[in-house]
Amino acid sequence: MIHIDINEVRETNLMIEKENLDVRTITLGIGLTDCADEDVKRLCDKVYDKITTRAEKLVATGEEIGKEFGIPIVNKRISVTPAALVGAGACKTPDDFVLLAKALDRAAHEVGVNFLGGYSALVEMGMTPADEALIRSIPVALSETEVLCSSVCVGSTKAGIDMDAVRLMGEVIRETAYKTADKDSIGCAKLVVFCNAVDDNPFMAGAFHGVTQPDLVINVGVSGPGVVKTALEQIRGASFDVLCETIKKTAFQVTRVGQLVASEAAARLGVPFGIVDLSLAPTPAVGDSVADILCEMGLTEAGAPGTTAALALLNDQVKKGGLMASSSVGGLSGAFIPVSEDQGMIAAARSGALSIEKLEAMTSVCSVGLDMIAIPGDTSAARISGIIADEMAIGMINGKTTAARLIPVIGKGVGDEAEFGGLLGSAPIIPVSKADCSDFIARTGRIPRPVTGFRN
Repeated sequence: MIHIDINEVRETNLMIEKENLDVRTITLGIGLTDCADEDVKRLCDKVYDKITTRAEKLVATGEEIGKEFGIPIVNKRISVTPAALVGAGACKTPDDFVLLAKALDRAAHEVGVNFLGGYSALVEMGMTPADEALIRSIPVALSETEVLCSSVCVGSTKAGIDMDAVRLMGEVIRETAYKTADKDSIGCAKLVVFCNAVDDNPFMAGAFHGVTQPDLVINVGVSGPGVVKTALEQIRGASFDVLCETIKKTAFQVTRVGQLVASEAAARLGVPFGIVDLSLAPTPAVGDSVADILCEMGLTEAGAPGTTAALALLNDQVKKGGLMASSSVGGLSGAFIPVSEDQGMIAAARSGALSIEKLEAMTSVCSVGLDMIAIPGDTSAARISGIIADEMAIGMINGKTTAARLIPVIGKGVGDEAEFGGLLGSAPIIPVSKADCSDFIARTGRIPRPVTGFRN
């Protein structure tokens, strides 16, 4: 374990007070494979009991650390073993999985966490009956729970893309949107589709506890877009060399704060420390925007020519600075570009500077992908699947994590606004191409792995 002097934390006081530096989440990963059972009720009871026992002190510990060190810890979360695996023995139908979803949600409420992730299936090579049942249960599960988050990994560089799952996810997203239409289709904000999903991600909605992880583990996500922007304000007009060094140094400082919190939380809870995820995760608050960092580099707004290059530079330097600060950097670590959660991205989408096509290009170099994007409510399931397929292809070919969190807001169209509240923010509805891709999406089978996937 790396020793961190408390003086290093004191040096960040200005960042915390003036620049929106925070620890975005302490996430406790809990393995649930030992809860498997052939009876649904017994399964749900075991899952509830294990979560409420193991996570009993998580929220109190996070608050204690935050007060002691003066570091805001915004969220306390739980990730669990993908539910399709845990429920395979007992859950034979989508309705069975909904019972498991409700048990997970009750447990999360009991221990007081903000979100619980892991209502998930990993189907890069194809779907088992349990995988398909869970996926088909998602619309009801997310409409009848409050803090449960769901993810489905449909592709990877090693496996290719399961297009049957991609087609199904387009339908599931549409149905989830309808099931939560009274709240601007917010259920879709808790559902993400992945390529190359990582099993130590502490951020929602895509967090799950991978089967290669220990039974319990603490992963921490740190965020500081405002800190990076403020640092860049001091070097306006400087060379790219100076720009890169400034970002790296700032990322180093931020990561050290995360390392301290992660180490403390793990020690106090008596569980292993996993990783620090240094992701620049914005919020709707002014001064906490990745888009504003890009503007500070010299763009008039996100989406201007040069945006993808600026984002690539930012993402790379954040990773380099973080890796120097901790031997346990993991998760996604880089820059997120969620439209609804970043006031600069929101403004650029409203002005028309950001289109879904430009956002897709940016995802080739950012940490994740098409994130929190509100689209017209009448977008067909096939076109949603087409957007997902495009995003998965970027991840597969480039060997990186990509994701799609798309929200077809039922009853709203281009020019309207969707309101999600809290960290989820709000978003303008942006247009989607009307061109049809249904014949492509209707094909069955898989897109095979690329030649780069044969490395061994």
